[in-house]
Amino acid sequence: MPLCSRFNLHLLTAAGLALFASGCAVGPDYQRPATVDVSTFKEAEGWVPAAPADALERGPWWSLFGDPVLDQLESRVEVSNQNVALAVAAYAQARALVREQRASLFPTVSLDGGASRSRSSGSSTTGSGGRTSSNYQLSIGGSWEPDVWGRLGRAVDGASAGAQASAADLASAKLSAQGELAVNYFSLRQTDAQKALLESTIAGFQRTLEITQNRYSAGIAAKTDVLQAQTQLASARAEEAGLVRQRAQLEHAIAVLVGEAPGNFTLAALTPSAWKPVVPEIPVGVPSTLLQRRPDIAAAERRVASANEQIGIAKSAYFPSFSLSASAGSGASRVADLFKASTSVWSLGLSAVQVLFNAGATGARVEGAQASHQQAVARYRQAVLVAFQDVEDQLAATHVLLAQQELRRQASEAADQVEQQVLNRYRSGQVSYTEVITAQATALNARRTLVQAMADRQTTAVALIQSLGGGWQVGQ
Repeated sequence: MPLCSRFNLHLLTAAGLALFASGCAVGPDYQRPATVDVSTFKEAEGWVPAAPADALERGPWWSLFGDPVLDQLESRVEVSNQNVALAVAAYAQARALVREQRASLFPTVSLDGGASRSRSSGSSTTGSGGRTSSNYQLSIGGSWEPDVWGRLGRAVDGASAGAQASAADLASAKLSAQGELAVNYFSLRQTDAQKALLESTIAGFQRTLEITQNRYSAGIAAKTDVLQAQTQLASARAEEAGLVRQRAQLEHAIAVLVGEAPGNFTLAALTPSAWKPVVPEIPVGVPSTLLQRRPDIAAAERRVASANEQIGIAKSAYFPSFSLSASAGSGASRVADLFKASTSVWSLGLSAVQVLFNAGATGARVEGAQASHQQAVARYRQAVLVAFQDVEDQLAATHVLLAQQELRRQASEAADQVEQQVLNRYRSGQVSYTEVITAQATALNARRTLVQAMADRQTTAVALIQSLGGGWQVGQ
């Protein structure tokens, strides 16, 4: 049989034996951990259930609020936010690790070549000159570690699960940044509304101060009435200055979220008539759907899968590892002779290594992997419980805030009427100025509380969307 044919026969035989043995994977098969059995949300009475297409792309959920400025800002988060960029890079790194682990399943082939030239010195007795010789080598070789016990395959599966967890982390980072931007934006618009409300109130306080001064000049009112009016006006202006500071901080936070330097970013204030807060109707899915939607739950579950694969990798150390190597080459004193059959050599080897004693290190690594898996399971179950809590909290808050807003509106309207009536009575000398101050302070507080309730409903809607894992499209 020719040399090359014998080499190929031996190589194929060894490879076949290795492949035959590679189906003996050790370690536990992955099972998704069981979680609490919840069939519905306690606070979801009256809510419309979500459509079943929850595995689809979430889409621009912020468009549900009908604010073009918010839409424009949210589109910049995915491109410019540095926390999202960090998560994108982590996902790319995880995908590269999967490719690296997958490459270990295949043989490694290398090509070696070399040339050397030597000269020996001449004999001292004969006086003859030295001899020059050349040597050339060329060989191709390969090595392969067959995955007899499934260690390499589990490493690939573990890396794949890690990449999927990184993808979920990326989705979670996007949702978090988008939600934070929406909350900051709505808080800024609320501040604009509060500031406009205070400006209107300050103008009213200024008119009241003028009335009080006129009454004092006419000898109808006491000096204390003027001082109280001045105190009330100054306090309102101080509160307005505080709102200016609060708005600046919110604007700076929005700038960072969209990847801008705060000094280069400005959001124009809205007029009171332009601020019309929209609170969308948000459908609520069943708890099993929630487990599919939330990226933090998905990331925790994928890390359980990755930890499960580490148990199999650790257990594979109980068994021998095999390595198959082969090489074919040639050596000659002339380059032209390298490809002659008479100068060719080949080798084929199969080696096995078994650890006989390591003082229980293998068992310790298995126990460590099992403990790590138990930690991942606990984190996953805790993430599920926290997710259910988040949804229940936001559903309850949505119920309460809707009722509160209507009550705040009624209280504000009643306080406005009381303020006007008391002021009219003061002008006619029927009540003291203290009653005017009390009525005006009550009316201002009621108006500001109503604005706060309207904004709270928007921010709670954002929190509910985040708790449910994203937004919805009507078509879904």
